[in-house]
Amino acid sequence: MGFARWYRLLLVPDTASAATDLDLISHLKATPDAQMRRGVRTPAWYLLLVAVLGILSGCQSLRDLERFARRHHGTLTKALGLELRRPPSDSAFRYFFLQVDVAALCAAIRDWTIAHIPYGAWDLDQLVCDGKTLRGSIETTPGGG
Repeated sequence: MGFARWYRLLLVPDTASAATDLDLISHLKATPDAQMRRGVRTPAWYLLLVAVLGILSGCQSLRDLERFARRHHGTLTKALGLELRRPPSDSAFRYFFLQVDVAALCAAIRDWTIAHIPYGAWDLDQLVCDGKTLRGSIETTPGGG
């Protein structure tokens, strides 16, 4: 799935009335910012957003995330109304991921996911998301797997 599709899915809710419940950015902004104040150039929620979009677009390393951030820097900053002089580097992601509160991030993504379930998740015991069985999402390995 390309960047434009993920961008529309994650950032632009279907209904304007539910924008605060459905957009990923408001959930990411609610996660605590564990960055040390000295030298912080990029907001924590923006780093998380770029990481989520990058991973969903196929990034598998910090270097991939840096390339993704560089490639989409203009589009993202314009769409979000941010004035960031340059995109985050791989080391910015590395230091940030060492400090991020994983439990809070998981809770934010869980809450965002549940917000997309019609009528909420009040009667659900658990939510299982598995995309491996989606058509065309698995490539065969050289060994035939």
